[in-house]
Amino acid sequence: MTTLAISKHRHVSRKASLFTESVIREMTREALKHGAVNLSQGFPDFPAPEDIKRAAVQAIGDDLNQYAITWGARDFREAIARKSKWYLGLDIDPETELTVTCGSTEGMIAAMMATVDPGEEVVVFEPFYENYAPDAILSDARPRYVPLRSPDWNFEREELRGAFNSKTKAIIICNPNNPTGKVFTHGEMEFIAELCREFDALCFTDEIYEHIIYPRQGAEIQHISMAQIDGMRERTVIVNSMSKTYSVTGWRVGYCIAPPEITSGIRKVHDFLTVGAAAPLQAAGAYALSLPPEYYDRLQAEYRARRDLLLPVLANAGFETFTPDGAYYIMTDISAFGFADDVEFTRHLIQEVGVACVPGSSFYSIPERGAQQVRFCFCKKDETPELAAERLGTLRSRI
Repeated sequence: MTTLAISKHRHVSRKASLFTESVIREMTREALKHGAVNLSQGFPDFPAPEDIKRAAVQAIGDDLNQYAITWGARDFREAIARKSKWYLGLDIDPETELTVTCGSTEGMIAAMMATVDPGEEVVVFEPFYENYAPDAILSDARPRYVPLRSPDWNFEREELRGAFNSKTKAIIICNPNNPTGKVFTHGEMEFIAELCREFDALCFTDEIYEHIIYPRQGAEIQHISMAQIDGMRERTVIVNSMSKTYSVTGWRVGYCIAPPEITSGIRKVHDFLTVGAAAPLQAAGAYALSLPPEYYDRLQAEYRARRDLLLPVLANAGFETFTPDGAYYIMTDISAFGFADDVEFTRHLIQEVGVACVPGSSFYSIPERGAQQVRFCFCKKDETPELAAERLGTLRSRI
């Protein structure tokens, strides 16, 4: 997130002057402009599952085209509750603990606006998904950053403890993590939970990549929700979406799971932000969330294959790669190429090489911290990284 000087224009708010538009989405526009292979923004270039699309078409044909209940159609909320019981072991009341939102993007900002008061602080792991810092600013909160350090993207426990204080309202966790692919261990989650209980803080947990993980021998790689940790059910807001698990990022159907009092606040904010998510797509969501476990096993296997296809492509081109344990991104180090910074490198890669990625500085509060990093995504059909491999061959000459 590039920080700007506060605007002097009287018609532009101070808040809007403190952050830029999305760099990730900008990279997609640049890719389209220059005909580059788009390995920047995290959306699939392959079709969504046919049966899920048919369910949406059927819902439109059945005339489910008017407003759903503001906080979500009952059948969709019930499907979310059933899946949460099956996958997380959590008993969720769909009437009092669920809010359907316009994607997880709205879910996060609605949750923060419903719970955070001006002057309170929100702890954010860095590098972070670029929405989190603007979400804190728009909620009148002060973000406090704690680094995740490569190559394993671990945090120092004393550093994290030092970020908590009497003003701490919440911590944001993205697990599995975007952009690093880190999957937090049970021990790390327990430590974070201990701090939340000690300082009476909430946890906003973004679990949009919950099913995209890559277990490996000798490592603890499994999805853990903060709401599963003892004493955290009543102070956790789970933010999730259909986007990544069902390959429908353009549908913008997400949800928040939270205790009843917090849910009541989220629903009020959501009501006046967007009124409600698309009714026919919620009907399709009710079908999608009822798919059997085999669907998620296949999803995981397919993404592992895509990861293992792109990793050697990047390594052969000269990038230092950090192998992700989850999500569908690869963070890389570009120091070997000799560019002044990630922005100059990304511009060259798009305009001269024909491949788009995301500059690492967009994931940091101070851009210099990510000045020699870029992020690639691999939620693509095989032909896409294969074409990228052909084009990236020219980079070797710079090493």
